[in-house]
Amino acid sequence: MYTYDYLFNFTAEVFSKMGCPKDDAEKIAKVFMAAELRGLSSHGMIRIKDYYQLWEAKRINIKPNIKIVFESPSTAVVDGDGAIGMLAATRSMEIAMEKAEKAGTGWVSTRGSNHFGIAGYYAMMALEKEMIGMSMTNANPLVAPMGSVSRMLGTNPIAVAIPAGKHKPYVADFATTPIARGKLAVAEKKGEKVALGYVQDKDGNPTDDPTILKEGGSMLTLGGDYEHGQHKGYCLSTIVDIFSCVFSGANFGPFCPPSVAYLPVLEQKVGEGTGHFFGAMRIDAWQPAELFRTKMDKWIDTFKSAKPAKGVKKVLIPGEPEFEKEEKIKKEGIAVIPAIASDLEEIAKKLNIEFKLSD
Repeated sequence: MYTYDYLFNFTAEVFSKMGCPKDDAEKIAKVFMAAELRGLSSHGMIRIKDYYQLWEAKRINIKPNIKIVFESPSTAVVDGDGAIGMLAATRSMEIAMEKAEKAGTGWVSTRGSNHFGIAGYYAMMALEKEMIGMSMTNANPLVAPMGSVSRMLGTNPIAVAIPAGKHKPYVADFATTPIARGKLAVAEKKGEKVALGYVQDKDGNPTDDPTILKEGGSMLTLGGDYEHGQHKGYCLSTIVDIFSCVFSGANFGPFCPPSVAYLPVLEQKVGEGTGHFFGAMRIDAWQPAELFRTKMDKWIDTFKSAKPAKGVKKVLIPGEPEFEKEEKIKKEGIAVIPAIASDLEEIAKKLNIEFKLSD
């Protein structure tokens, strides 16, 4: 087990050694650690190797000039200048909140970025400002449209965070695929299979092999097949792609640059980098803030009072399992599986820093 502080400091040091200014390195580390604390290890320490290899391949800009290139009173398009995704995303969400402070709501679409970690982190930034937050992003194309074997979409997550009063905030953070790509990587590291309905082989046959993407296979959209609502997952994924990329001028769909170095950069482009979309809404833009929080508490109380099905202990509110995991992980420490720890030790040696393997 590792403490939060140890892994935070290590992560920040890795990005500092890559050349990031200290403040930027710490912003990046916060997103990695938020994933680990919320039990989303698929977007935590396992991803450091991806970023390190992208840096080695000179495919990320360590000192970007992130700026607004088009705006209205409540909207903006931000150019990330090839930044590490966490930096472009954090600044973009800040701009959305600045817009919301003045106009009631703020909306930002971002281009020229890279993979940004967990979408929920940016949606939850709004909670500190008494705002509702929203974030989404396209991702490297590993997902086939419904009825296809062509890899044209990303896992394209959506996150929404809504403040409450006496209760923890409502936080929905989900991929528009049945499983995140990172969880396939975790299964591979553990030597485990995955459930049918997550991925298919290059011919469209169902498979439980988490390494199938390396053999030309693809991920499926949420639902897995038409009978279980795959068309709805496909719709959600395409909405994310359009809001994140068509709005901003990023590379949409199959043209999104891969977030792993082992996949080549596509020669054909239709825009700049990876795209994101962010929203912020002041709760007092809809009604007095105290009244809003009271109504959200009532909503949460109502749904938590639902009768559990047989074998279910309690009905959960979106975000509740992650808040519970956060409390538990803060007390017990963060587990890093041996294969990932070995990757981190190898990176540490290359950067001439220290990483201690856990007992």
